[in-house]
Amino acid sequence: MQDIVAELSWRGLVHQTTDPEIGKHLLTGPHTVYCGFDPTADSLHVGNLLGIVSLTRFQKAGHKAIAIAGGGTGFVGDPSGKSAERSLLTAEQLDANCRAIQSIISRIFANAGAGDAQLINNADWLCKISLIEFLRDVGKHFTVNHMMEKESVRARLEDRAHGISFTEFSYMLLQAYDFFYLHEHHGCRVQIGGSDQFGNITAGCELIRRTYFKREGGEEGAHSKRALGLTWPLITRSDGKKFGKTEDGAIWLSAHRTSPYEFYQYWINTPDADTGRFLRNFTGLSREEIDALEAKTKAEPQKREAQKALAQYMTTLVHGKDECEKAEKAASALFSAGSGGGELSLEALEQLAKEAPSGPLAKAKLDGEGASLLDLMAESKLWPSKGEAKRAITGGGAYLNNAKIGDLGKKVTAADLLHGRYLVLRKGKKDYFLYRAE
Repeated sequence: MQDIVAELSWRGLVHQTTDPEIGKHLLTGPHTVYCGFDPTADSLHVGNLLGIVSLTRFQKAGHKAIAIAGGGTGFVGDPSGKSAERSLLTAEQLDANCRAIQSIISRIFANAGAGDAQLINNADWLCKISLIEFLRDVGKHFTVNHMMEKESVRARLEDRAHGISFTEFSYMLLQAYDFFYLHEHHGCRVQIGGSDQFGNITAGCELIRRTYFKREGGEEGAHSKRALGLTWPLITRSDGKKFGKTEDGAIWLSAHRTSPYEFYQYWINTPDADTGRFLRNFTGLSREEIDALEAKTKAEPQKREAQKALAQYMTTLVHGKDECEKAEKAASALFSAGSGGGELSLEALEQLAKEAPSGPLAKAKLDGEGASLLDLMAESKLWPSKGEAKRAITGGGAYLNNAKIGDLGKKVTAADLLHGRYLVLRKGKKDYFLYRAE
């Protein structure tokens, strides 16, 4: 058995535990560990990556990992980290989202070399238990006073504008029952999650302890270590921006929401101050490999070796080796042309059209005097408005086909098309949008 807690500790991923001796307990033999994922959308995002990556680490360390899709708890919604009630999804939406989530997790497990992932939908048991049975066997073990002490509940209770419904108030008990059910039917002893889940995790540990104490009798402390919990800290960015977010929204783990190229770009644009930490948090690179990358970046920051390694590892993990290579190729072509290395080749543009943000452009718009460049800039969404586009041109931060734009009144005609088909807009040094003339 590998010391998984020691591994997580040096990676900065141990925030809270239900037992300070959890590392020793896990070394006594293989244990089953689980982490849950909310099916609020048809894709997970990078904020969910630590849960998946942590499960792969436990499994590679000799334990058995279970990923739970919240098809049952999704009917209620987790109030943790939320300032207002969630919109409730239909059974059909939850089922479709759970299937999509399970596909993502299976793919990442395979790419990580962690073997097969055991995927379970908690609707399988939560949607079958009766209300009376739930109140009798679960609810009686928790006082309202105790539940109100949990951060996720207390924060909402103090918010008079929104408050918390009984539906979301009960979420903690549902997740506690998940842990109990998995303990009973799958021998699961460990639950992991982000720091905002600690209250829900301890509720599950408490339900298991109280149930076994009543069932088997004996000293109350005899079963206090039968269930264990571990959380990692909230991941933040040193520049104050929210991790996993861009100006355009969340970074998703499905290619139909965030292309492999955009995904690659998110990681390669990681600030120097965060790169080493993210390498430790998210990758399987060793301490020595990460130390070497940090040293190279410090010595030659312009080469961005650590960022390249991070982007390559994460894109391969989530999308596979082939998609990572395509994203690298497109990024290399853009960087070369944007740095004075020559014009974009037709091959590079066609690859870019598959990977980078792009959209159609009717050729008819380019006839006559042509189309307003300011309109095209705003329509691309690289700039949120024509006013922002004007300011970018005035400030020298807007490019058409890698040439700086200096004319606010410029009209785009067919003569501007690269290889008779493409227009490339660039914002600053890194953000691109490709128009395809049709």
